[in-house]
Amino acid sequence: MTRINYSTGAKWENIVGYSRAVQAGDMVFVSGTTAVDENGNTIGIGDPYAQTKFIIKKIEDILNKAGVDLSSVVRTRIFTVDISAWEEIGKAHAEAFLEIKPAATMVEVKSLINKELLVEIEVDAHR
Repeated sequence: MTRINYSTGAKWENIVGYSRAVQAGDMVFVSGTTAVDENGNTIGIGDPYAQTKFIIKKIEDILNKAGVDLSSVVRTRIFTVDISAWEEIGKAHAEAFLEIKPAATMVEVKSLINKELLVEIEVDAHR
C-alpha cells in the first residue's frame, strides 16, 4: 500500500505531529479542519455557516492537492460546540455535498482548540 502525507505547512502539523491529509492506497483521509486561515486568523467568528463554508473550501483544496475532489468524499464528520446551529452548518454542508451525499455525522462537543472555533470537519475520500 502506498502512503503519501500532505501538508499545508501549518505550524501545528509539526508541533502536534500530524498531516493535513494522508493518502493510503485508494483512500484519502483529511484531518479535522477548522476555519483558520494561513495566517492563523479565525474566519467567520460567531458564524457557524461562514466557518463551515470556509472549512469545506479548505478541505477541497487539500483534496485537490491529493488529486481528488469533493465528489470523492464518502464520509464527513462534523463537530460543533453548539448543536442548535445544526441548520446553518447543515445548509453549508448541503451546498457542497447535496448531490454527493456522503455518509455524515454531526455531534456537539464541549469545546474546540480555540474558543472562536465553532465547527471542525474531517472527511474520508475514495480515489
